[in-house]
Amino acid sequence: MTVNKTVEGTKLTLGIEGRLDTTTAPQLEAELRQSMDGVTELVLDFSKLEYLSSAGLRVLLSAQKVMNKQGSMVIHNVNDVIQEIFEVTGFVDILTIQ
Repeated sequence: MTVNKTVEGTKLTLGIEGRLDTTTAPQLEAELRQSMDGVTELVLDFSKLEYLSSAGLRVLLSAQKVMNKQGSMVIHNVNDVIQEIFEVTGFVDILTIQ
């Protein structure tokens, strides 16, 4: 997995490429923990995300909880496979997906 990070003031955009699974979820979790201080808008670009496991969902849920307190989180460019995972798990009701 590759994480492409862009910071514009208090907006943090992370482009996630590859697989977000048990092996790579700790990498994203560490990146978020390190980068979220002072962030009021978190944007996750999933245009190059190929796979999402329950470990990845846990990281997204954790990020959403933090952003509920300090701003907003939006997920962009979700493909059909990832969208189906969000729907089956009920995450469509928790996350903002555009």
